[in-house]
Amino acid sequence: MSNKKSNAKKAVLIIIALITITGIVSTTWAYVDNQRKIKAEQLKIEEEKRKAEEEKKKYTVGTSHEGKKYSYDASVVAEKLKKYDYSNNGEKIVFLTFDDGTSTTNTPKVLDILKKEGVKATFFITGQNVEYGGEKARDLIKQEFNEGHAIANHSYTHDVKKLYPNRVLDIDAFKADFEKNDKMLKEVLGKYFSTRVIRCPGGYGSWKGMEPLDEYLDENKMISIDWTSLNADAEGKKKNAKELANYAIKTSEGKEMVVLLMHDTYGKEETVKALPAIIKYFKDNGYEFKTLS
Repeated sequence: MSNKKSNAKKAVLIIIALITITGIVSTTWAYVDNQRKIKAEQLKIEEEKRKAEEEKKKYTVGTSHEGKKYSYDASVVAEKLKKYDYSNNGEKIVFLTFDDGTSTTNTPKVLDILKKEGVKATFFITGQNVEYGGEKARDLIKQEFNEGHAIANHSYTHDVKKLYPNRVLDIDAFKADFEKNDKMLKEVLGKYFSTRVIRCPGGYGSWKGMEPLDEYLDENKMISIDWTSLNADAEGKKKNAKELANYAIKTSEGKEMVVLLMHDTYGKEETVKALPAIIKYFKDNGYEFKTLS
């Protein structure tokens, strides 16, 4: 009888031991499984973070990643222009800017000259001219971007009567026109492209009631850039290449910071001819060529 009791007791102890061991094993596996899930979640978060960083690197503002080395903070330039302050701590810089492109006639020639001279420029694009030029015009925007130049927004229509009826800003018409142009630029250069630099058709200072535009620009971290100098290829009588170059030089003299207005649209063949002489003047006088972005 005692043996039976002894065996029963042993059986109970074994069962208790097994239950205890099972509980320990179960708890251990639960802990291991939980740690594995935590580690997997951490790896997932790290992978998502890595992908987000990689995605962020794809975005470009105004110019390509390669073009960043030539770019200058447009907000700094805009503030100086507002104050008519063309000093730059003794360092001379020039921004060659071209409005109303692209054109399939003059833009390719401008790009050839810039490449030959080893300098960069900022192109203020007008959408209707791009649509008019078709696929060739779109390819020229891609070329500008790929060669390190900066791309800026100069409205879709350039229709001053629509944008500034009675010479007063229509902010809704203005936003719609520029946003349409921005959408076109994204279609050409891809979803990762954006530009924060605009130029008002006719120049910011030519119109009344511009306060709503200031608010819009501030809210969207955008910058409006006019110019300090020009070659006058859209002012007064038609000028030949020499006259255009002389005008550009005259209006740039004495300025350490120069934002030079020119046009690469249709009918500006003399601007193309004048460009080498203009570039030579700035090179000879110690200017560094930069882009606006």
